[in-house]
Amino acid sequence: MGFKDQFDCYGWDEVKASIQSKSRDDVEVALAKRPGSLDLEDFSALVSPAAAPFLETMAQRSHKHTVERFGRVQQLYAPMYLSNVCSNVCTYCGFSATNRIPRKILNDEEILAEYVAIKEMGFDHILLVTGEANKRVGVPYLQNAFRLARDLFSNISMEVQPLSQQDYEVLLPYGLSSVLVYQETYHRTAYADYHLSGMKRDFDFRLDTPDRLGRAGIKKIGLGALYGLEDWRTDTFFTALHLDYLEKRYWKTRYSISFPRIRPHEGDLHPRSVMSDRDLVQVICAYRLLNQELELSLSTREHERFRDHAIRLGITTLSAGSKTNPGGYQVDPQTLEQFEISDERSPAEVAQMIRNAGYEVVFKDWDATYDCFPKSSRMDAKKRRN
Repeated sequence: MGFKDQFDCYGWDEVKASIQSKSRDDVEVALAKRPGSLDLEDFSALVSPAAAPFLETMAQRSHKHTVERFGRVQQLYAPMYLSNVCSNVCTYCGFSATNRIPRKILNDEEILAEYVAIKEMGFDHILLVTGEANKRVGVPYLQNAFRLARDLFSNISMEVQPLSQQDYEVLLPYGLSSVLVYQETYHRTAYADYHLSGMKRDFDFRLDTPDRLGRAGIKKIGLGALYGLEDWRTDTFFTALHLDYLEKRYWKTRYSISFPRIRPHEGDLHPRSVMSDRDLVQVICAYRLLNQELELSLSTREHERFRDHAIRLGITTLSAGSKTNPGGYQVDPQTLEQFEISDERSPAEVAQMIRNAGYEVVFKDWDATYDCFPKSSRMDAKKRRN
């Protein structure tokens, strides 16, 4: 039994129609409930067109619940791209295998140079990202990249191709703590339209990935849909359905939700569904009202003005100074980006914005000792570097 069994009980068109049919009364019922007691029907009402007039109320409550649970704290992170080699053909991605771009896989020296550059910006945790190329950038390559990172960073996350449960278990002793894996869209037919070849074309294998992560004992799982591929309200519901299932089954695991919207890239694709800034605010607030424990993350895809306001709406995690190309921080800044970023401020500038808003900035998730890596090994490594 996995999420697919529950997913197959829902029809896309039926869910979409249900969301569209929500009334003002449905929204008021959801808003009248105490924190932690909302269900997915309430969530549907909060992401429906009927909730638009209630956005200010939702924003105020989202802010209140976020401060109550997380305090006035914003966590910063930086993604580091190890490779732009990819075996998939995806119509919305700059790394798609058919795009005629220079490909690069960082070697040990280049990896360490990038790590040092990110470390010098103040980060004590890192998100490692690759294109999906299991043969050239598979588990052995990732093991080595983790080994090199372990001495520098307290916490390591990754966003790579979906792996087997056994592969995730193999990476755990190397420092893997959290994994981000986005379904992109939960619309099965549309998914096939966007993913033309490669392993990513397997909708069900990708859908089962968070289950494999949960069974492997990964400490944090990140979910999300790529907004623009299909109706954003319906994809938001299915992401919440997935989250609800995972939290009940793998209750020891932490969860985060991200909100990527399609950005310009090589082989540009026009969004099938347009999500406005106001729509995105509605989704962020709806998630916070549904779940006070959930970490909500916003990347540099979004423009700086929006991000400056989002930290008061329910967001708890921001990327900063992001480079979406392998070697982008130090080694080879000119390699092709996966997508264009919008907020180009440095981590120091983003941190100052956060402090000016009355929040504390945190540059790591949790300490290495939480992952059972003794401090002594990190201290010895530091002495060797010095």
